[in-house]
Amino acid sequence: MEGHEVRKLAELEDRHWWYKERRILLGRELAKFSKAGTALDIGAAGGGNTRVLRAHGWKPIAIEYGEEGAQVARDRGLAVMRADARRLPVADGAIDLVVAFDVLEHIEEDDAAMAEIHRVLRPGGVALIAVPSDMRLWSAHDVAVGHVRRYTRDTLREVIVGSGFTMETLDSWNVLLRPAAAWRRKKSTGSDLDDVPPLINTALSTVIAAERYLPVQGLPGVSLLTRARKPLTAAAR
Repeated sequence: MEGHEVRKLAELEDRHWWYKERRILLGRELAKFSKAGTALDIGAAGGGNTRVLRAHGWKPIAIEYGEEGAQVARDRGLAVMRADARRLPVADGAIDLVVAFDVLEHIEEDDAAMAEIHRVLRPGGVALIAVPSDMRLWSAHDVAVGHVRRYTRDTLREVIVGSGFTMETLDSWNVLLRPAAAWRRKKSTGSDLDDVPPLINTALSTVIAAERYLPVQGLPGVSLLTRARKPLTAAAR
């Protein structure tokens, strides 16, 4: 993601409905762990998810490729390493949890990134992955923010299982607002990462929050979320 997009994200993410709900979903996943450990937030940008990890008792390190994002995270008092997701400067089996939200779609060799995530996780460690879904939603927005692809359930499963993980969940997200997203993407001429008027932001927050309680995770959405686990033994791979 370009530096100006990272700065824009950092300015918006604390109040923007999309990022607020993603942080809530991350928090709900973290609540399922019996204890916190060491975590990597890959593609951390300004560190919004890194702060969620810290708030839940984890010892997080923000991994950010770009200089702008890394500096924003440092300015927020977060531990940061600048690194390529395909070459993580972390020892084998040193990490309990990896969060990679909206990362794989930026990388041509997404299999190499997943192989690195597998390498740094301890046996039994978990990866929480989010990606944009469905090439039918491809638009100028994807180009503007540096996407290489959007995923289907099959293509995401292929890269994750092919890297040695067991997929425990695979859910669609932003299902209820998909028609509105598809309409907007058809008209987009660039990134749709913009500030939203407060009333609209509140309305969108209400709609997206409803998905926590409705059985829509198997329907087409705008994103895919998965929890994947590194097997306890090499033989399981």
